Amino acid sequence: MRYNRLYKDNHFLTPTTYTQQLSEYAENLKYEDIPAEVVERAKMILLQTVGVALASKGTPIYNKVIKMAREANGGEGGTTTVWGGGGKMAAINAALALGTTTDALDWEDCSWTGHPAAGVIPCAWLAAEERHKSGKDLITAIVAGYEVYQRIAMAVQPSDERWKKKGWGLTSWQIFGCILPIAKLYGFDARKINQAIGMGCECSTLPVAYHATTMSDFYHYEHGYRARDGFCIAKAVEKGIRNNRDALDEPRCYTGVICGDDGSNGSGETTIRSGEADLSWLTKDLGERYLIMRTLMKHWPANMWVQTPLEIIHDLVQEHGFGPDDVEEIIVDPPVKARMWAPDEGFTSVTHAQFSIPFVVASYLYDPHPGAHWYTPEKMKNPKTIALAKRVKPGPSPEESPMSCFKMFREETGFPMKHVTVRLKDGRVLEKSMDCHPGHPDNMMTREQFADRFRIQAAPALSAEEIEKALEVLCSIETVEDIASLSGLLG
Repeated sequence: MRYNRLYKDNHFLTPTTYTQQLSEYAENLKYEDIPAEVVERAKMILLQTVGVALASKGTPIYNKVIKMAREANGGEGGTTTVWGGGGKMAAINAALALGTTTDALDWEDCSWTGHPAAGVIPCAWLAAEERHKSGKDLITAIVAGYEVYQRIAMAVQPSDERWKKKGWGLTSWQIFGCILPIAKLYGFDARKINQAIGMGCECSTLPVAYHATTMSDFYHYEHGYRARDGFCIAKAVEKGIRNNRDALDEPRCYTGVICGDDGSNGSGETTIRSGEADLSWLTKDLGERYLIMRTLMKHWPANMWVQTPLEIIHDLVQEHGFGPDDVEEIIVDPPVKARMWAPDEGFTSVTHAQFSIPFVVASYLYDPHPGAHWYTPEKMKNPKTIALAKRVKPGPSPEESPMSCFKMFREETGFPMKHVTVRLKDGRVLEKSMDCHPGHPDNMMTREQFADRFRIQAAPALSAEEIEKALEVLCSIETVEDIASLSGLLG
């Protein structure tokens, strides 16, 4: 084992071995050592992520990224399959397509740090298909990807002040969720995994979130870019790269740059902090606590902070049977900052609409079956939908910021409580409160609920018979000897 030695002001600082420890964990993780409940969660995340990628078929984002990937591929042909009928491509190009489509409807997961499933799942599946790995190998790579990604991502979370000024650059650390499962399935030893992490540090994007200001759909493509980069990096390491190890231990490379200065304390010793980065997260409870179990799974194709108000509306509709024409007004309290917009002219992008509680609630009321059809260009500017969205109003409580809500989620101190009041034209007033909606780690969906959602998600791409076959296989993926044998399973 080589230990990194940091050098500053003519003094070697005390070395740390975070990168190597993560690398050794990933190399040594075995399927047999993973608890049964973690295996089950990994399978349900796989099921949901495949489903939401299939659900995006036919959307402008799906169509555009498939064209992009085929052009990069020089036409169709390769060893891996793009789910939903995208054809065969080389893994690196298929990753561009699947990384984008898994995030296109904002329907996959949400961890404390971003959307790891949009990187981990397509990269793990494609690497397993490319290298003829088993279902057990696939699950192990998914778990390794989540555990390493989440710790690196938590280590470099920005301070509240930086988040306010610069935004939340979640696609910066997304790259580690892409690299790790590929490295695991390529059979890298710890030395090569260490090199791959180092390359990820150097290829990471700037820690900003301009898409959150502009509401650009490029946000979804970014996840595809990171998945593609994961294969670029893994293949470069496989061919041979040297002298790029221990990057997480070097504050000038990533941890001290991504969200703050190098944080050196001048004492000749390395601290657990590097600027705003908390390096203790890199190996916190590694091998003892599975952070994949704290991943939130979205029940609806919308931003995370739209989930609970929409779930309440769904429950009230189920209980009282009202429709869009019955609604006088809907009050959401407390409102969420930058989630209550309903512009007169409609919405300019899928992202813009996905982040709007009023629009998503109105879309549900007109069509309670969730899917890409909520976000067609016509629906996002439909006068009836916009008029109903304008009747969804903020309550009297002060606005909650998404940042403060995320802080509660990350620190596991609870989850934002939402209260929804529905006033109907016949004079009835319906009310309900909820915090942890179905899919929150403290109210996780059952396998049956995941399966029901998959049936809805996969319908644009698969027949009813194909959906049931896919469910059967994905729910018992650990019995599959070669993922490549499933190339025709998902369209």
